[in-house]
Amino acid sequence: MATPSVSGSEERIGRAVEAWARARGLDVRRGDDGVLVEVAGGAPGPTLAFVSHLDTVPPGEGWTRDPFEPAVVDGRLYGRGSGDAKASVAAMLAAADDLRAAGGPGSGRLLLLLGYGEETRHTSMPALVERAGRVDAAVVGEPTSLDFAVAQRGLLMLDLVARGDQRHAGRAADASFTNAISGLARAVVALEGFTDDRPHPVLGRVTATPTMVEAGVSRNVTPATARAILDVRSTPNWTHAELAERIRALAGVEVAVASDRLVPCETPAGSPLLAVMRAARPTGHSYGSPTCSDWVFVRDADAVKCGPGTSFRSHTADEFVELAEVSEARGFYARVATDFLQGA
Repeated sequence: MATPSVSGSEERIGRAVEAWARARGLDVRRGDDGVLVEVAGGAPGPTLAFVSHLDTVPPGEGWTRDPFEPAVVDGRLYGRGSGDAKASVAAMLAAADDLRAAGGPGSGRLLLLLGYGEETRHTSMPALVERAGRVDAAVVGEPTSLDFAVAQRGLLMLDLVARGDQRHAGRAADASFTNAISGLARAVVALEGFTDDRPHPVLGRVTATPTMVEAGVSRNVTPATARAILDVRSTPNWTHAELAERIRALAGVEVAVASDRLVPCETPAGSPLLAVMRAARPTGHSYGSPTCSDWVFVRDADAVKCGPGTSFRSHTADEFVELAEVSEARGFYARVATDFLQGA
């Protein structure tokens, strides 16, 4: 926590994690794509990955304390990144060390994949996953109050562009006149409830939210173009290509895909990993997560998102995490690794 690691400036935290792991006899390899820690088992077997990130968002405004001076008050640790996601990182590292001290897993291996840039579009996790090799199962460390996120929304970013006639606003009564702003507004309204026919059992329906609008030349000039950015939070019931095509058909304006790489994820039916996690923490609840994470880069594995802290405090001023929950996460992660890799 005392090492600032805003996205793009993670080298210091990477070195600190490497030094901590090496001092405890853990097999650790640091690169430009993040830090990889391995605890090998006594026999061949599957690979379980603990996946999280070392970067944080900038502190922003509204803090009543120094965001990079960790402070413990009434059992809460305050500071930027305390919950998102350094609590998960710390608990996963401690659990890996506990597993090593206990002699390692019965079979297979435990990997910690701690990436950079997760809070930006430049996450290093794809490269880190490639360096790690095959991953059979993964626990994604993000703040979930140690509940089990068994599905995660994807993110599809679209640009909507409506065309019209640029002219003096006083001459807009002509029957041939087309107002780009009105066309854009009709397009947005036409998308209300556009995926109600295919809800996901955990995540519900896809949402499409306009987040930015750009139009206008002058207060008395109608614009030739009006643009909106559409934030589409997808579910596994739809591919991003299907969503883009339906939006094009309904909107009646130009639709361009700005980003479609963050696809939705879900834990496979009958997941052995989820069964182990439920046995290790019977009070945990399953739910669908509205936020994206590096899960997308291990989506072909048996994966669940689970970590200490709550996402409601992510990115906020005076961010904090309950230290008792971090300690609980340490024991929980260690048991999950032990049980999942025990003679697997």
